[in-house]
Amino acid sequence: MFTFKIFRRRKPNKQSKKLPEDVKKVVDILKKVEDPETGINIVHEGLLYGVTVRNESVDVFLLMASSTPHCHFCRMIALQVQRKIVAGCITALKDAGFKKVKVYNELGLLLAEG
Repeated sequence: MFTFKIFRRRKPNKQSKKLPEDVKKVVDILKKVEDPETGINIVHEGLLYGVTVRNESVDVFLLMASSTPHCHFCRMIALQVQRKIVAGCITALKDAGFKKVKVYNELGLLLAEG
């Protein structure tokens, strides 16, 4: 017989959710970038996991891990989707006035800059 422990959920700490204004601005801009495959923005989809803002420069960190089966056709589609998302991030942030934008993957490898 198995017993399950029930843990009380902690009340969310509202203090920890406060982000600096410049980071909030970048997150709001990136909410306009949609995954072309799902139509969901990259923030709500969980692809955005980090942002660093320095003056007019932004580093964006995306979780681009593959969750598709290992077939060559799936990889080609995934790469096309990734390219569109990365290009969308750079375009959206450049249009908002940022001079330098770098997009990294979950391993810290530079995917693109603009």
